[in-house]
Amino acid sequence: MKNTRRQIPLSVEWIPDEAGSAVPGRVRILDQTLLPLETRYIETTDTDVMWEAIRSLRVRGAPAIGIAAAMGVAAAAQAAAHEGVASVLAAAERAADRLSTSRPTAVNLFWAIERMRMSARAACDGGCDGKTLAGLLVAEACAMRDKDAAMCRAIGRHGVALLKDGDCVLTHCNAGGLATSEFGTALAPVYEAAALGMRISVFADETRPLLQGARLTAWELRQAGIDVTLICDNTAAQVMKEGRINAVMVGADRIAANGDAANKVGTYGVAVLAKHHKIPFYVLAPSSTFDAKCATGADIPIEERAAEEVTEGFGRRTAPPGVKVYSPAFDVTPAELIAGIICEKGVLRVPYRLAGNVTSD
Repeated sequence: MKNTRRQIPLSVEWIPDEAGSAVPGRVRILDQTLLPLETRYIETTDTDVMWEAIRSLRVRGAPAIGIAAAMGVAAAAQAAAHEGVASVLAAAERAADRLSTSRPTAVNLFWAIERMRMSARAACDGGCDGKTLAGLLVAEACAMRDKDAAMCRAIGRHGVALLKDGDCVLTHCNAGGLATSEFGTALAPVYEAAALGMRISVFADETRPLLQGARLTAWELRQAGIDVTLICDNTAAQVMKEGRINAVMVGADRIAANGDAANKVGTYGVAVLAKHHKIPFYVLAPSSTFDAKCATGADIPIEERAAEEVTEGFGRRTAPPGVKVYSPAFDVTPAELIAGIICEKGVLRVPYRLAGNVTSD
């Protein structure tokens, strides 16, 4: 993939304190709660700061929070490097335990944390010292980031084959570079198409209540020079009826073994609309998003967000004081509504048997 989106800041990265060595270093995340009006970074080695950043959506998107958590574990480990290998391992385990409580739905978070635990324990079994272990964990977290970027490129290559010149894609929430290491999942085929010289346009749902589509997707696509039109969530049916949409492409935070997919709330409704209008609905995600432990979408834990995100969005009250609020952050789209699941290994079709034929190493 050509560098079509280098104007977009990286969502999460490891910043060495000194040139030539990754250790010591710190995690740098783009504070996405301030976009699109302000670009500000948070740099930290503190586990509690990382926990708050993930919980409050300063860093968000399933792949990105997995990478951020991995780097958070590595940062905690390096802080104990001078105390010996047992202290480094204990610090890594404590950080892993803490960060795993930040958000419940995105399986990439738990996949990344477990991978860091396994790497730390394996290195200890190999007899390394504390400084070496800390360095290995930083390298492992950075390798996860690089692998995610490669997977997103592959998703883009597979996904672009589903598009033709002049197509218009509708997307919900943000599954672009801001939600991943670099190139995105649902938006990766759009960036790949641009790199190939294809004319692809995008309709972006605003994505209530936190407006990730308006604040993030529209901003990101404009930064990359992609033709994007912002619509209210309740306009999706109308643009489909008008024949403006050729495909729907969305990301996912967890995909069950049968192909049911959890994504930002509102996605299920878009899938129903796409089915009615005979528009293919695609889910794009790396294989680390597949959860073989969840047989169906009914097994996926759904995060419920604070009522204030609905009643006082962005600091202004828009609902009566004391009104009851139900605010799930995600919903589950049944597999039968999904025309294809695109991961780095290709395009999967129904019937989905993700636990058996697609795994993440």
